[in-house]
Amino acid sequence: MTADSASAATVPAAIPAAATDRVRNLVGGEWVVPAGVATVPTADPATGAELAEVPLSGAADVGAAVAAAGAAQPVWAATSPLDRARALMALREALVAEREALARLVTLDMGKTLADARAEVGRGIESVEAATAIPHLLKGEALTGVARGVDVELLRQPVGVVAAISPFNFPAMIPLWFLPFAIGCGNAIVLKPSEQDPLAAVRIAEIANAVEAIPAGVVNLVNGGRDAVNALLDHPGVDAVSFVGSAATARHVASRAVATGKRFQALGGAKNSLVVMPDAEPAAMVEGVLGSAFGAAGQRCLAGSVAVLVGQPAEQDGALEALVAGARALTVGAGADPATDVCPLIGPASRERVEAEIDAAVAAGARLVLDGRRGGGRGGAELGPTVLDGGPPEGRALREELFGPVLSVLRAPDLNAAIEWANASRYGNAAVIFTADGGAARAFRTRIAAGMVGVNVGVAAPVAWFPFSGWNDSIDGDLHANGRDAVEFYTRKKVVTTRWP
Repeated sequence: MTADSASAATVPAAIPAAATDRVRNLVGGEWVVPAGVATVPTADPATGAELAEVPLSGAADVGAAVAAAGAAQPVWAATSPLDRARALMALREALVAEREALARLVTLDMGKTLADARAEVGRGIESVEAATAIPHLLKGEALTGVARGVDVELLRQPVGVVAAISPFNFPAMIPLWFLPFAIGCGNAIVLKPSEQDPLAAVRIAEIANAVEAIPAGVVNLVNGGRDAVNALLDHPGVDAVSFVGSAATARHVASRAVATGKRFQALGGAKNSLVVMPDAEPAAMVEGVLGSAFGAAGQRCLAGSVAVLVGQPAEQDGALEALVAGARALTVGAGADPATDVCPLIGPASRERVEAEIDAAVAAGARLVLDGRRGGGRGGAELGPTVLDGGPPEGRALREELFGPVLSVLRAPDLNAAIEWANASRYGNAAVIFTADGGAARAFRTRIAAGMVGVNVGVAAPVAWFPFSGWNDSIDGDLHANGRDAVEFYTRKKVVTTRWP
């Protein structure tokens, strides 16, 4: 390791001012410490070192943030879309200035490699950039002369107060999916980050709160767990809920939002297939599959966790051997170390859970081709790349989201069989094919039942101008995050029919 790389591995990220000892809530422009509530630690997954205490805010704390958002929102909604766009431009510049510090904070608190963290923060900034087009995106429609002297216009107006509940695996990007589009459309927002790693979201809220053009109370943040989520879902002052997390929690959010009359978008889990055709370019295929399966230790809703190897047995064996050889060469370690390919999981409990899933898959008949279990490392959260071959076709390792660095392998005689198997999943987030055949690629992209499709691309993540568009049990609700879907979700349509005497 060079002197520069050693330095990069040890330089800590700056802890947000609002989280020096105990993470605070942002309510109406002021940072406050919730009183009389339990706390949980947020820790560095690489070392286990505690970074700060996170309060588990209750209904009263949530109510204060919602009230502040409700008070600020009407004035913000009356601000011209152009001025709101300029505020987002200022937010973008402030985030760019903090880009490296934010990435290091993501690595410190969540654990992912610096390269992944930098890409995550960059993607979040892209969402802000996309939202700066809000004066154009908010334009309505008009039809004049529908009858004698009668004109009709369609207007878009903000929904009001938005609750945004984000997961641990993208602690910077997903808050930045929701925040810029929500406030750009004239809403106020209450952000509830994951209690496991809230520091990046807290820093983003600090940055937004310091933008002079964004009034106090437009951006609020409440820390907490399940009780805070339920309080947001139950609060009558919340008009819409944006959520990313597990499929089970997404369904809970959707059900509770329906019961309380709220608009919702709840993005849930995934089990994404990577179809490997015999004609796939070997080096690009191995790089794409391994990056998809083991990047961020598999803790992505776009992670490819099933490799469907198509062809004759000898072709399938050759592809598997290449994947195992590549996976075995990956380096497991701290995310801040530039040599690391596979970072720790979010914490020891996640490692233990994933190891139990590996044990269960082997007991059910899967062949353990590559065993990544290694005792957890310094922080107790490390788990190396693991490859399972076969097992029960409907077993958890092949059908359910494990959220760890585990790649399950399935064999299919042809493309039709591969598509049929992938389409039988209850999820539909993403699917990828590796092939040099344009006809196979076209058939795959047409017939596969997934909202995001990759052709020779391991992680089929759309840029911010397009929606993050999962299908089936990968989403509850019909409007996705980012792109025009975000504007549709964060506004209500009003149709005005006018006749002048």
